[in-house]
Amino acid sequence: MDADESRARAAVVAAARDLDAQGLNRGTSGNVSLRWRDGLLITPSGVPSARIGEAEVVFLAMDGRFDHPLSPSSEWRFHRDILREKPAVNAVVHAHPDHGTAFAMCRQTIPAVHYMIAAVGGPTIRCSGYATFGTEELSRLALEALEDRNGCLLANHGMIATGPDLPKALWLAVEMETLCRQYAVALQVGTPVVLSDAEIARNVEKFRSYGPRRQASDR
Repeated sequence: MDADESRARAAVVAAARDLDAQGLNRGTSGNVSLRWRDGLLITPSGVPSARIGEAEVVFLAMDGRFDHPLSPSSEWRFHRDILREKPAVNAVVHAHPDHGTAFAMCRQTIPAVHYMIAAVGGPTIRCSGYATFGTEELSRLALEALEDRNGCLLANHGMIATGPDLPKALWLAVEMETLCRQYAVALQVGTPVVLSDAEIARNVEKFRSYGPRRQASDR
């Protein structure tokens, strides 16, 4: 393992632990991947983030093969397919946060009730159709929900956030859960006002240069 690979594996481990630290995940649910050379590095199946080290991160080829004593996350298929179909995406975060997952259980799309939805790339956070976890069908449905979007909800399951790097994908996951929580509260207060598509389009342009910045050491 060279220094570059060690840094990439360490970034995956840090991201997986950050999901737990920020309350977006718990136990062995949720997973993280990072594009690496001709495949991806992904968290293993069934291992709590606190027990994942660099050596436990699995390298997965784009054809689904791996050579590791641990199996890759059971959701490796949609990680692989997102990275394969979206060249601008280099990192994928999947989690089961409370509010995002509650809306996913209700199969509700999140409308543009706050301008921060522009971070997802459009005027809605779509909710996919339902399919059993780990299946090709779930991967297909996730890609449909992610068309022209950086994140989505998965019906009766959780959320996906993507980004050009892991800090941006993690940031988006936090913003999506925050928006879901705010929307849930607003629905209790009254009737949230939905912003126009034109207003969100203006914000989408502004968001192209918004979010966590990569440091020189991360390049």
